[in-house]
Amino acid sequence: MNHNLRIVTPKRPIDAQILLIDADDTLWQNNIYFEDSISDFMSFLNHQQMTRQQVRSVINEVERETILEHGYGFHSFAHSLVKTFERLSAEPVTEELHHTIWNFAHRITQFPIELIEGVPATLSYLCEHNHQLILMTKGNFTEQSAKVERSGLKEYFAAVEIVAEKDAPTYRSIVSKYDLASDATWMVGNSPKSDINPALAAGINAVFVPHDSTWILEHESVSAVPAGRHLLQVERFSDLQKHF
Repeated sequence: MNHNLRIVTPKRPIDAQILLIDADDTLWQNNIYFEDSISDFMSFLNHQQMTRQQVRSVINEVERETILEHGYGFHSFAHSLVKTFERLSAEPVTEELHHTIWNFAHRITQFPIELIEGVPATLSYLCEHNHQLILMTKGNFTEQSAKVERSGLKEYFAAVEIVAEKDAPTYRSIVSKYDLASDATWMVGNSPKSDINPALAAGINAVFVPHDSTWILEHESVSAVPAGRHLLQVERFSDLQKHF
């Protein structure tokens, strides 16, 4: 999207920065809805030999498998729940059961976008202070595009990048695409695995904004900061106003 945009790197990076900003669980709530669906699915499964924790471990493993085949998003999540049911239940997955399990995932699409406290005011502040913002999210293009539109936040961003995976090569490609100065570019997000570690590995800076309900598959220890790069950790998104 906005493929012709060229970011003009400021002569004095201390005055204006380029902020790549994550969406899910950074700008708006996301994983809490998946967790609610998983909890209801486990109650529905009602496994007699396994604890809920053991069932959850199977779900996590199945999700890792499904991501490789279907990527991220509601559709992939639905496949994971169906596959988990097939793996753990002696009962065959009838058309009616398939519909019920599928709805555990797709009901998530019915929830309104719940912005995290302070997000609109902080984005407005950053724009007013001449920082240039690029929304960078991973997942299914159609799903993520719809969430961006529904969020009402698109106006704050010079560009929106929806990528299949957030890894170091992807970050390098974004830096190259917009001709960004590495020392003036920061990735802002809640996931060490997708937002912080690969951004630092790609040679840009990062701002870690922890979220209490970050998806378990995004959990990872924060890597050592490479020489010449910077890592900032804040308690909440609105704290960006104290640093930029």
